[in-house]
Amino acid sequence: MFIKQAYKAKTDWWRYFIGLIIIFLGWQLFGSLPFMAALFFEAGPEVLTLTQAEMMRVLDSNLNFFLLLLSFAVGLATLFFVVKVLHNQKIKDATTSRKKVDWGRFFFGFSIVAVFTIVTTIIDYNMQPEDYIWNFNMVPFLILAAIALVMIPLQTSFEEYLFRGYLMQGIGVLAGNRWVPLVITSVVFGGMHIFNPEVAKLGYIIMVYYIGTGFLLGIMALMDEGLELALGFHAGNNLIGALLVTADWTAFETNSVLKDISDPSAGLDILLPILIVYPVFLLLMAKTYRWNNWKEKLFGKVSPPESIKYPEEI
Repeated sequence: MFIKQAYKAKTDWWRYFIGLIIIFLGWQLFGSLPFMAALFFEAGPEVLTLTQAEMMRVLDSNLNFFLLLLSFAVGLATLFFVVKVLHNQKIKDATTSRKKVDWGRFFFGFSIVAVFTIVTTIIDYNMQPEDYIWNFNMVPFLILAAIALVMIPLQTSFEEYLFRGYLMQGIGVLAGNRWVPLVITSVVFGGMHIFNPEVAKLGYIIMVYYIGTGFLLGIMALMDEGLELALGFHAGNNLIGALLVTADWTAFETNSVLKDISDPSAGLDILLPILIVYPVFLLLMAKTYRWNNWKEKLFGKVSPPESIKYPEEI
């Protein structure tokens, strides 16, 4: 099982405590230094008086986008360092319970959300054209596409390895079951987005969407015994979203094809994905990869397998 892969590594609670501190420092401190340096270079000390939304508009959109994502790339490198050095764990074991990473699963997860996002955006654009303006500009868009293709998979991989990998395995081993890490990682993942501008615009009700997305990705990891589907799905969702549609009130304001100028409201747009779309995604994956024994995989116990040798024994 995926969580049991952690038993091949060193799983003392203090390692996870120290590991999280190191990861946080790498991500939020060292990873943010280039962004803060660029802001000071452009705006000077006055940048300290700006709101978060104003900071996002100081730099060129593409430069701002790159520097924001750079912090996640640094976070991912730091997380891999912690996994390898502090826990003596192979990155493959933090990724999947299979003998090797299944890239077919990654691209399947990527494809279903990408196709869904593109199709629903086209439908909405044709039904409500007054909600959009054409934002496409060839050169800035191509620069955006180059940045997004490289950096967004690093950003989403950091979040998946942190929540559905590192914490899912660590909490699962310490708690001795599968539902506690599912709940904790999903709620914390959603809570991580509380400072997004979407929350200020739509209210805290949107946290239902973020936490629900955390549960979706967590269920994918547990049912499929690996991160491949979640890695692909998360990358597809963020990449297509960044390239296709932007708005003045989103976390990523990009040189995308379209700009949403509608006045957003929190309601069915938040509940429909959670209640209808996400279950359909899970059903499609379940049928494709023949998931079974849902109760055991989502709520079962986690105990050390006798066949696995601990690092100290190798």
